[in-house]
Amino acid sequence: MFVTTLGTGSPMPDPNRAGPATLVQTAGQNLLFDAGRGVLMRCAGAMVAPAMINAMLLTHLHSDHTTDVNDVITTKWINSFVPTPTIIVGPLGTQRFIDRTLATLEDDISYRVHHHADLTWEPLCEVTEVSDGLAYEAEGIKIFAFPTDHAPVHPTVGYRIESEGKVVAIAGDTVPCEGLDRLCKDADLYVQTVIRDDIVKNIPIPRLLDILDYHSSVSQAAQTAAKNNVKTLILTHPVPAPQPGTEGEWIAMAQEHFSGTILLAEDLMRVEA
Repeated sequence: MFVTTLGTGSPMPDPNRAGPATLVQTAGQNLLFDAGRGVLMRCAGAMVAPAMINAMLLTHLHSDHTTDVNDVITTKWINSFVPTPTIIVGPLGTQRFIDRTLATLEDDISYRVHHHADLTWEPLCEVTEVSDGLAYEAEGIKIFAFPTDHAPVHPTVGYRIESEGKVVAIAGDTVPCEGLDRLCKDADLYVQTVIRDDIVKNIPIPRLLDILDYHSSVSQAAQTAAKNNVKTLILTHPVPAPQPGTEGEWIAMAQEHFSGTILLAEDLMRVEA
């Protein structure tokens, strides 16, 4: 099982970091977790064409994690030669979100259907809403959803992928909570979005200070990893984006609490579970 951090950025545009998205490849499947800004460009960098994406699983409906959901749906549709649904899994509210997304695409859909004689169907989306339990199953892969805590964003979920004798945990945006502990228990890889609270606390901008209460700090992510016997911790979605030469600071902070392998994600970093 391989994990590629396709996009490791935040809501702030960054020329080096696309929006949040993680690719898990196992048992011949390409599983996309979240679809932030530039996701299909990063998929191209990982040699995964839109038609090769077997399922898209959303952790929550914040814009930075969903900006390119419409691009995944549209580009997969126009690159398919037979009706092929986009499989979408997400928390409660995902069906409504997809319905609204398709509504915004109505004009584009009409243009393409009327222009291409062989494109006789509109985009197909099969949505499953999840909160706690089995979320997806195929080719011996089992993916379980667990509730996380990103309040006031609610509901939110993380995903535990069990395949080929390995476990990968994709946490999304969350503070430590009981669901997160269950999600990453004994995981081979645990992918967690993080912030440097020591830096953010010193930036006198209220809207930025607000992020402190609903994201895991580097220390909290490391404590969660240690508490739950994780083998490798991947820090992603770092806020603020690490300046060149400071990457070691993030690793050192996590090492104060966790003795396993620690990686600070970059776009298109590929790790084997």
